Amino acid sequence: MKRPSENREREDRFTDEVVVDAYGKEERAMGWYYYAADNIAFPFKARCALKRSTSPLKVGAVVEVTGMAPADDCMQELMVLIKWDDEDLAVPLIQLESPGSTGSTRQVLADWKYWVDKGYSF
Repeated sequence: MKRPSENREREDRFTDEVVVDAYGKEERAMGWYYYAADNIAFPFKARCALKRSTSPLKVGAVVEVTGMAPADDCMQELMVLIKWDDEDLAVPLIQLESPGSTGSTRQVLADWKYWVDKGYSF
């Protein structure tokens, strides 16, 4: 996959808001966790856009995202909760897209996709 061109506004947001004062992997993970938790308007509808071997979602499946997964589940990547067979199931946020989302929800989704596509990690 081709890495996206640098987006200075987004890079500055990461430095100034998301991972500010984060000196290690855990602090960066928690920075992302709270940035997402504070800025995504739950619930929202999303569509699976990417197959992952750790998730039962199939590309094209539409789900309702109800919240962030517990912080401990987000130490490797951002995970969100969806309703799956009347249960809460954590799936990787990178799997999902939500073209109908607006405002800060849209921004967080785009920021996370950019972060992952650039090859950044916690």
